[in-house]
Amino acid sequence: MEFKNIPTIKNPDVADVFVNYPDIVRDKLTHIRALIYETAANTKGVGQLDECLKWGEPSYLTSQTKSGSTIRIAAKPNNNGGFGLYFNCKTNLVENFKNHYGDKLNFGGNRAILFAIDDEIPTEELRHCIAMALTYHLNKN
Repeated sequence: MEFKNIPTIKNPDVADVFVNYPDIVRDKLTHIRALIYETAANTKGVGQLDECLKWGEPSYLTSQTKSGSTIRIAAKPNNNGGFGLYFNCKTNLVENFKNHYGDKLNFGGNRAILFAIDDEIPTEELRHCIAMALTYHLNKN
């Protein structure tokens, strides 16, 4: 899938994290990063994203509009070289993702969507989950 108008990484600390991932992990997380930006641009009320590090992991915040909950992406060595998207465990986001995609996605407790290194990324399902996270505060009531 080809993404358009995805910003380059401006934060040097975030860029360093991406550079230090193995190529296959960097490719997968770059794809997810692009999906986050594309989804934000196409989801009403989200606005511009801020990209920073939280817990040493690339993180995406809706600081301008405060519409959503933070999304982190990272590789986890203890996940057999896998990677994932991580969400605030005090939200019901992952529970909602499980209700929609429990048969299509793998989850880590109440805080993550996890992938093995050789998994295909299910773009449409992930796009929906990302949109739910980016609009969490708009829709939680």
